[in-house]
Amino acid sequence: MSKMIFVNLPVSDLARATAFYQAVGATKNAQFSDQTASCMVFSDTIHVMLLTHDKFRQFTPKKISDAKASSEVLICLSADSRAAVDDVVGKAVSAGGSADPGPKQDYGFMYGRSFEDPDGHIFELMWMDVEAASKAQNAAAKA
Repeated sequence: MSKMIFVNLPVSDLARATAFYQAVGATKNAQFSDQTASCMVFSDTIHVMLLTHDKFRQFTPKKISDAKASSEVLICLSADSRAAVDDVVGKAVSAGGSADPGPKQDYGFMYGRSFEDPDGHIFELMWMDVEAASKAQNAAAKA
């Protein structure tokens, strides 16, 4: 069985956060959602649990970080193409997020951008031509 990842994020407005993640392509799993949490599914193995601050506090005694003021984590998701990277970032902006809080990355065989959600959480999106990356790595190793 493949391992699954559940990224737990504290959010200040659960309905707004849920709508935002639906706009960028995640699907809400109602079975694991209620008035305190939304389980947002990106794939069979990647889920983001949006949690109200009260719900998030049930899992940790630590203070909740203000993601707009300090970095807590950077999450990177793969994309199927350069166009898909740009498409998701565009959807994030349309849904109330910000584009490219970090620099764009374009190495020809790899392309990445990022977005920031309304709570300040940053997601990176990365497309890579694995075959071209391997060839570049092998050429560099031989040099």
